[in-house]
Amino acid sequence: MIYLWAFLVGGGICVVGQIMLDVFKLTPAHVMSSFVVIGAILDGFDLYDKLIEFAGAGATVPITSFGHSLLHGAMEQADEKGFIGIAVGIFHLTSAGIASAILFGFLVAIFFKPKG
Repeated sequence: MIYLWAFLVGGGICVVGQIMLDVFKLTPAHVMSSFVVIGAILDGFDLYDKLIEFAGAGATVPITSFGHSLLHGAMEQADEKGFIGIAVGIFHLTSAGIASAILFGFLVAIFFKPKG
């Protein structure tokens, strides 16, 4: 049953993104930014962790999870280290994903000719 809920929740997030693209004529960058902010807002109200418990990968794979991780890490580190923990915490949980995106983007640019 967890696979069904993961599929439905993840698919629902994708449907919302597609509606934002098609109906509201937003750019992909606007949709991604909106989803990151929505994930952070949901985490601020402690709702995203409940969604992850309910849907598993359906909630952790989409970009909304990145916003959740940013805010979650910042709040966690702020409790431990104070104000400086906010800046440290943002990258605490997301550094592997950010570093991977930079590394793989660089490797793709080496092997394929990017348009200038």
